[in-house]
Amino acid sequence: MMMSFFDQFASPLHLGIPLIAIAITLPWVLYPTPSSRWINNRLITVQGWLINRFTNQLMLPLNMGGHKWALLLVSLMVFLITINMLGLLPYTFTPTTQLSLNMGFAVPLWLATVIIGMRNQPTVALGHLLPEGTPIPLIPVLIIIETISLFIRPLALGVRLTANLTAGHLLIQLIATAVFVLLPMMPTVAILTATVLFLLTLLEIAVA
Repeated sequence: MMMSFFDQFASPLHLGIPLIAIAITLPWVLYPTPSSRWINNRLITVQGWLINRFTNQLMLPLNMGGHKWALLLVSLMVFLITINMLGLLPYTFTPTTQLSLNMGFAVPLWLATVIIGMRNQPTVALGHLLPEGTPIPLIPVLIIIETISLFIRPLALGVRLTANLTAGHLLIQLIATAVFVLLPMMPTVAILTATVLFLLTLLEIAVA
C-alpha cells in the first residue's frame, strides 16, 4: 500500500515513543560551545560574529528597554532557522510543521507582550483597541472587533506559518516524485521539472 504524502508531517515514533523531543533537541548539538580560551578557533569566531550581527539587526529598531529581550529572541530565531533548514534534508522531520509546537511558542510570547504592555503602558495598550477619529456609534463595535483580533492573532499567525511550511514541503515531495516518474519516460521534461524543483528548494530555504 502506498504511503500518503502527508505521512511526512506525522510525528515519528519509535517503540511507541514520539521522537519530536530529539528533533527539537538536535539543533543545539550542532553548534560548538564557546571555549574558555582567550583565542577561539575559526568556527566559533564566525558563529559569534554572525550572532552578533544578527542581534544588532534585530535590536536596532528597538529602544534600550527592549534590548532585554535580545537573548530570548535571538535564541528562538537561531533555533527556528536551524530546525527549518534541517527539515529540508531528505528523510528528516520538521517539528515546525506541527501546529502544537508553533502555538507553544506563539502563545507565551504573545501573552508576555500583552501583559507587559498593559503593565508598563496601559493607556497606550488600551488605545490600540480604538482607532483615532472613530465615530461614537461605532466605538463599542470596534472595541469588540479589535479585542477579538488581538486574542486571535497568535492562532492566525501560527496556522499561517504551519500552512506555509506544510505546503512547501508537500510541493517539494510532489515535484520530486514527478521527476522520478518522468525520468525514464521523458528525460527532457524531467530535467525541466528538476530545475523547477531546485528553484523551489531555494525558495523554501528563504522561507526557512
